[in-house]
Amino acid sequence: MQDGTPWPGNNTRDHPGMIQVYLGSAGALDVDGKELPRLVYVSREKRPGYQHHKKAGAMNALVRVSAVLTNAPFILNLDCDHYINNSKAIREAMCFLMDPQFGKKLCYVQFPQRFDGIDRHDRYANRNVVFFDINMLGLDGLQGPVYVGTGCVFNRQALYGYDPPVSKKRPKMTCDCWPSWCCCCCGGSRKKSKKTGEKKSFLGGLLRSKKKKMMGKNYVRKGSVPIFNLEEIEEGLEGYDELEKSSLMSQKNFEKRFGQSPVLITSTLMENGGLPEGTNTNSLIKEAIHVISCGYEEKTEWGKEIGWIYGSVTEDILTGFKMHCRGWKSVYCVPKRPAFKGSAPINLSDRLHQVLRWALGSVEIFLSRHCPLWYGYAGKLKWLERLAYINTIVYPFTSIPLLAYCTIPAVCLLTGKFIIPTLSNLTSVWFLALFLSIIATSVLELRWSGVSIQDWWRNEQFWVIGGVSAHLFAVFQGLLKVLAGVDTNFTVTAKAAEDAEFGELYLFKWTTLLIPPTTLIILNMVGVVAGVSDAINNGYGSWGPLFGKLFFAFWVIVHLYPFLKGLMGRQNRTPTIVVLWSILLASIFSLVWVRIDPFLPKQTGPVLKQCGVEC
Repeated sequence: MQDGTPWPGNNTRDHPGMIQVYLGSAGALDVDGKELPRLVYVSREKRPGYQHHKKAGAMNALVRVSAVLTNAPFILNLDCDHYINNSKAIREAMCFLMDPQFGKKLCYVQFPQRFDGIDRHDRYANRNVVFFDINMLGLDGLQGPVYVGTGCVFNRQALYGYDPPVSKKRPKMTCDCWPSWCCCCCGGSRKKSKKTGEKKSFLGGLLRSKKKKMMGKNYVRKGSVPIFNLEEIEEGLEGYDELEKSSLMSQKNFEKRFGQSPVLITSTLMENGGLPEGTNTNSLIKEAIHVISCGYEEKTEWGKEIGWIYGSVTEDILTGFKMHCRGWKSVYCVPKRPAFKGSAPINLSDRLHQVLRWALGSVEIFLSRHCPLWYGYAGKLKWLERLAYINTIVYPFTSIPLLAYCTIPAVCLLTGKFIIPTLSNLTSVWFLALFLSIIATSVLELRWSGVSIQDWWRNEQFWVIGGVSAHLFAVFQGLLKVLAGVDTNFTVTAKAAEDAEFGELYLFKWTTLLIPPTTLIILNMVGVVAGVSDAINNGYGSWGPLFGKLFFAFWVIVHLYPFLKGLMGRQNRTPTIVVLWSILLASIFSLVWVRIDPFLPKQTGPVLKQCGVEC
């Protein structure tokens, strides 16, 4: 530190809460003489034995600190490996969030992720073009895109677990042409309700402010209210009617939801942000240190109903899902110049581990109480939006039929049998119509979104690669973790690459995730050799049925080709020695297969021949 003592955060697992203000509220000006925004470094308290909840816990701590120090109504969330690429991106988000009619109902504005340093051919579909340029655009027409963890501008009120404001209904049309007793025909009673007398309130008029809902219960808020002491709420309840008593008692529930910080609770009631009147900077720093302590979230709703939701490594999906269940909407903003850019793991092993982490989080959500299949039916989640969330948590389970699909062609070639029986004419028409509809849908999506055929094909290839490796391991790891409490890790061993340009692409890291795709490639190659050898051995008539089997086997190998290049190839070529050895081994294996011929029935007993005598 400045005085020569060690920085207290050197031990990342055991250190006090730290806040360092680089730019305060006054004194820092830019070249034009305008005041610079505040710049504050925050490191929450870490102690052994406490559950810190990784990224989600850090984000919740930042929400609390910012609420105490500045309480800005909007929050920008960026990962540490992302940077602002478009200086006007925040302004574009504000166009949605500050819209006078639609802005109050928006929980966040999501930007697409764009990456630097990816190879020209995008071998492992790191850009995720199909997801960000097709799926997310489609969700924008429903209740809104899902939250992807970065590049997102939040409405702070949505993070506090509040419900969005309810739209005012248009007044019913009435007329004065009917007599006064015909109230049922003209749209309701004409009786005026009695106005209760105004009573003194020690909350500075808080009871007379607009009501707001949080988790289905009514709470009150106001644009600007003074700080109040929660312990005084129980006093002075005499003289109030039942409605006002319930409102006063609800204030005490804030403490159970947001924690022991009156400043933080007061900030949550300020819809338009800003600090309460009469705040002291020194007291705010102490309060900010308090809200990032280890035990602050105990017995509160943080991580359960408020802020980033705990319980999964993909806390982003859970957080956005809870907001949409309350009725909030989101918007997908795609500026011409990418708003934010970041780095992506471009080598095979790191990419598979990234996909494994995402798939594992989806499996954890599927096995939790927040599964979209059964959670939130009493809320305001639209059916198509629920279907989209179901798709985000069940896709890892498609690895099981996908693994069978990639294995069956090799089995057919090795056994000489075809998995698909002879189809009737009507069934063939149905299959043809199904395939044509799938192709037409894909073409329409590509033309609508502007995604190239190459990007779509790379996405299809890596869907197969990730499906038979990362998604498959995520299913078993998730079942072991949730049901048996066993947490398994797949270690990565690296071998350095020599190339400077895209050296990370050629970096080979051995991991257990590489075993299933490698096995499928070998199995299908062996099946192709076995099928061709069997056709050579049996003559001309066996070549016709062989072509259908070979097509499916080659289709699997073509999908796994980027994986094969990741194991053996360079950027644009496969080593010649690998090609020569493959041809040599395939030839030797073919000759041996023809000689052994294992699938022909073997005769036992004496060999019977015609004796030549007619009986």
